[in-house]
Amino acid sequence: MLACGLSAAAQEAPQGDDVRTDSVTLAELIVTATRADGSTPVAYTNINARQLDAVNHGLDLPLLLVTTPGLLVTSDAGNGLGYTSMRIRGTDATRINVTVNDIPMNDAESHSIYWVNTPDLASSLGSVQVQRGVGTSTNGAGAFGGSVNMVTRAPRTEAYGELSGSYGSFKTHKVTLKAGTGLLGNHWSVDARLSHLASDGYRDRASAKLQSYLGQLAYRNEGTGTLVRFVTFGGKEDTYHAWDGISREQLSTDRTYNPNGEIKHDGKVTGFYDDQKDIYNQRHYQLLLDQRLGERWHLNVGLHYTAGDGYYQEYKNARTLKEYLLQPIETADGTVKKSSLVRKKAVESKFGGLVASARYRGERLSLTLGGAVNRYTNDHYGRVLWVENYTAPLAPDHEYYRNNGRKTDLNIYAKGTYMIVGGLSAYADLQLRHINYRITGDNDKWDWTASPERLQVLDVDEKFTFFNPKVGLNWTCGGHRAYASVGVAHKEPTRNNYTDGLFLERPRAERLTDLEVGYEWAGSAFSAGVNLYYMTYRDQLVLNGRLNEIGEPMVENVPDSYRMGVELTAGWRITSWLRWDVNAVLSRNRINDYVAYVSDYDADSWDDMYTQTAINMGQTPIAFSPSVIAGTVISAAAKGFSAQLEGQWVSRQYLDNTGSKEDSLDPYFVSNLHLNYRLPKIPYVKEITVGVSVFNLFNKKYETNGYSQTAALYPGGDKTKGYTLSRDPRFYPMAGINALAHLTVRF
Repeated sequence: MLACGLSAAAQEAPQGDDVRTDSVTLAELIVTATRADGSTPVAYTNINARQLDAVNHGLDLPLLLVTTPGLLVTSDAGNGLGYTSMRIRGTDATRINVTVNDIPMNDAESHSIYWVNTPDLASSLGSVQVQRGVGTSTNGAGAFGGSVNMVTRAPRTEAYGELSGSYGSFKTHKVTLKAGTGLLGNHWSVDARLSHLASDGYRDRASAKLQSYLGQLAYRNEGTGTLVRFVTFGGKEDTYHAWDGISREQLSTDRTYNPNGEIKHDGKVTGFYDDQKDIYNQRHYQLLLDQRLGERWHLNVGLHYTAGDGYYQEYKNARTLKEYLLQPIETADGTVKKSSLVRKKAVESKFGGLVASARYRGERLSLTLGGAVNRYTNDHYGRVLWVENYTAPLAPDHEYYRNNGRKTDLNIYAKGTYMIVGGLSAYADLQLRHINYRITGDNDKWDWTASPERLQVLDVDEKFTFFNPKVGLNWTCGGHRAYASVGVAHKEPTRNNYTDGLFLERPRAERLTDLEVGYEWAGSAFSAGVNLYYMTYRDQLVLNGRLNEIGEPMVENVPDSYRMGVELTAGWRITSWLRWDVNAVLSRNRINDYVAYVSDYDADSWDDMYTQTAINMGQTPIAFSPSVIAGTVISAAAKGFSAQLEGQWVSRQYLDNTGSKEDSLDPYFVSNLHLNYRLPKIPYVKEITVGVSVFNLFNKKYETNGYSQTAALYPGGDKTKGYTLSRDPRFYPMAGINALAHLTVRF
């Protein structure tokens, strides 16, 4: 007879570093209030430190999570180092909530996380949980497609040292040094990591030079159940721009071409600007308290502060000088209003706050009360460093715009699980979130509609109050688990939604209702699961081709859209040394009653822009939302040798919301192979591991990202004769077969 009445506390596994046995006791003190566990009716995947270590040899964190169901990755440079990003269920980085130790990591204005700012963070993580859908209440940006909850590694009781390095294709290399004191005086410990990563990139000049660090000072007292940690980590990145894609023709003739930094004269490329770079320095500080309060209660408090500063510099061909507050150039032949120049856009940001939670674990009731208060400020400004053939005086670091963004984010939540009978429990999660966001100053865009003309004035003062409820049921019995939940989430617009939108209109907040139903079964050798989801959006913000007053593309709210699908997972331990895991996501992602806009151009002059044509498309697929994503992982381990063969199939992805095959990414299947061998032990060394990772094993030519450029052509400019659509999409090609060899020595 099956026993189906486990308490919530018994179902919960330690959430810290679950790899080293000398960290287990301490790991049990580390509690992550925003995580799901076996009694939470949501879809999630856990990745532990050992799984990360097996593939962490020189790529950014999104590439290490590629086997997660429904997760896709992109890389501007084409080889997974530098500017990379992820999508979950088709939603982009601005809709994926990311935390480290419950501290928000998404930029408060853009809502994105730039992994390039914290390179090699994976080497310091004890575990990662990827939740799909609305998920559980968390801190920071709203989760509209998923959330990534990371926990840094727990301090270890024994002293250790580790040196790892890798080298491979495109001169990609990584060196990581880790060390820890172990327990000092029964209470104190110090851990540290230093990393250096660099690569020339697959695409031309798409180089990256990255440095990062992490330090941890910890005090523990197992008698009182106290753990206090000061964690600081950060990084500095120096990357050459690979932000622009290439044409379909170039995919066949010159896949590695990078148009960024082009210097043009008379319409011809005469060279490339050496300093077309993005340079940013980010520093994180966290003071964390984990305190056990008797047998039932646990308290978490975290103070945090993040400082960041940096800039990107770029060569701009034939720019209108007055847009940069520069005088026209007077020559013997007349007045020159356009000239090439070098501009520098810079930011200085500060982000700090407090997160806290108290957790109760009883026989039938599990309850968490938590919240956060966070304050963010960001200065944006731009300077002109050089102007071609400029005859007027140019002040050093000529500043042409400056504005400031300020945001206050408050949230409180209460969530709990109550064991009703047997293995059946009820779940409720209620969050109240308030945001106050202000932007003041001059935008970097010239307002041609103003009288007199000037830089666009920013005066945004928005307040949002969101109530985000989630309820569900969860049933567990033996190896069986079934669940159902419904949740509501809201999301405020990003900075770009304001600065790149209509001057006199404001974007509206988005709302998501997410219904999830799932079943999982786990036996001794086989496991399987199915999760059904239906996500309906109100006022989702999407690119629809519409232009603002100065002719720049913008996003708009669409009233009605949805995502629905089924996520399938299965795992089979074939023998003691061989395992096969598969997953697949089959989905339908649509916008109802979609209206697309295309710019009208004279067939003989692409520079003369007229009005836009609105096209009623009816129901259309949502961009970057493939209907099929399937993955497979075959892993083997025996006598010090381990191997992992990954494969992912992705169906067609559309670059815009019109569903045009011409504006789409072709389906692809890509495989990676990871081989590791642990050498026999030698004196004074705990472990030596050597190996190689081979990416794109079958040398597939494929692209993971791109953008649409569509216009309406009227023959001879006569609009009475109808129009044709001219499509000229751009793509980001990925590298062919490439490899990284690696060596790790642990002491």
